[in-house]
Amino acid sequence: MGDRPEFNAVPRAEVFAQRSRWFQQPLGQLVAEFEEAVLVGYLQALFGYHLVQVGELRDASVHLNACPVRTKTVFAIDDLFPDRRAGAATENFRLPLATDSIDALVMPHVLEFSANPHQLLREADRVLIPEGRLIACVFNPVSLWGLRRYMPGGRRRSAPWTGQFMAYWRLQDWLTLMGFDIERTEVGMFRPPFASDSMLRRFAFFEPFGKRFWPMLAGVYVVRAVKRVSTLRLVGPRWRRLRPSRAGAMEPTTRGFHRG
Repeated sequence: MGDRPEFNAVPRAEVFAQRSRWFQQPLGQLVAEFEEAVLVGYLQALFGYHLVQVGELRDASVHLNACPVRTKTVFAIDDLFPDRRAGAATENFRLPLATDSIDALVMPHVLEFSANPHQLLREADRVLIPEGRLIACVFNPVSLWGLRRYMPGGRRRSAPWTGQFMAYWRLQDWLTLMGFDIERTEVGMFRPPFASDSMLRRFAFFEPFGKRFWPMLAGVYVVRAVKRVSTLRLVGPRWRRLRPSRAGAMEPTTRGFHRG
């Protein structure tokens, strides 16, 4: 694979454990704060009966409490992904959910650490009801954060740098092919990914400039997409309006029949 950062030598369980620990560090906390604020805005506008989150993002209660969906469930990564090598095939992976059963699915930084993110998206499509919402938090490789993976020390075996970051256009293409429409996208983390809290504060001015001038270079983006399902529409015969040929004649009405 040349210069491409690898995590294939690290068991998946350890990769996700490293990811969880990273969110407790200053840089990870900064990302979590940004994403939690975005998720609150996304989720408080949703309605329905069942919401599922795959994977944890520091404190899930921050954004889930803002969601009016009746039932909320969080699946731990360890419950879904067995302790295999990160490069192992996951063609038969299935979420433990019935088809067309949930109103919203939240995936905070799961796609980048899955051996088969496309299969995970297919599962999201399967379990969501029509007009259900998929929300994903993703690291962007076309950014200073993506560049960090190739700098000295960037290829060490620790998350999140070992994850396979996913460009926005790639995720958009996958979702479009599956019949999803992207409703909203929020971007953030334009400052360099320093480990030092003081350095992160010093470069905070990057955030407003980045959102305005180079949004596609954000280190993190959060997408909310809706599952569209085409419906068959049956339309009855089109009647031509007739003018009465004589006084007192009846004019036929126009009637149509269509089913959603």
